[in-house]
Amino acid sequence: MAKKRTKKELSPNRVRVLYEAVKAALDTKDEESGRKVGDAPHGVYAFFDYDGEPIYVGQTKEDKMRVRIRRHLTNQRTDAVAMRVLDPYEVAEIEMWPFWDISSKAEAKEILNRAEYTVYQMAIANSEFKAVLNEKEPEESTTIALPESTRVSIVPEDIRQELSHPDTRVARRARTIAELARIISERQVNPGLRKTLLVQAQRLQRLASERYKEVRGEAGDNFEDS
Repeated sequence: MAKKRTKKELSPNRVRVLYEAVKAALDTKDEESGRKVGDAPHGVYAFFDYDGEPIYVGQTKEDKMRVRIRRHLTNQRTDAVAMRVLDPYEVAEIEMWPFWDISSKAEAKEILNRAEYTVYQMAIANSEFKAVLNEKEPEESTTIALPESTRVSIVPEDIRQELSHPDTRVARRARTIAELARIISERQVNPGLRKTLLVQAQRLQRLASERYKEVRGEAGDNFEDS
């Protein structure tokens, strides 16, 4: 029996193109400083899906922005990817808030925690589900004035149609949910991971429902109810 191929082996050219697009996005110049935003030593970031729905918020205070984001989006080992909280192929856009001039670790911790909390609250407010996929919510804090952000697409147009097709997304999301549910069933996990599973299920239900309505409308009088 032939060995089952992994997701990366299914389409190596597509994966290579996506990785190059992630690098190009991180090389985008920060309008305020003129530097590549991915080179910011500290920062906060948010991921968005193909509907513009915010799905994940994070920060980095130990690595450059590009290092942390690439770990998420190129299937390297991060908690969010390993625990099936985040599907890198469902990320269509990233928004980044770079912090260039933080002088100490103590200052970085305070500022970035407040910045992450601020971005997280913005994401929740702008989410149709009033939720994102983060397993852990940022520690409650006071909000902070954010630097100018950079928001860019990471999916080239020539493959965006393929990755954003509703049927592809339904299948991909269902697989993510199944894997996340398996992890939850096999381990003692915190309630946050179960909340992530619930939000993923809500997102799948909405996407499948919209696709059903679309196909039903396309079929018109030829559609037969069961």
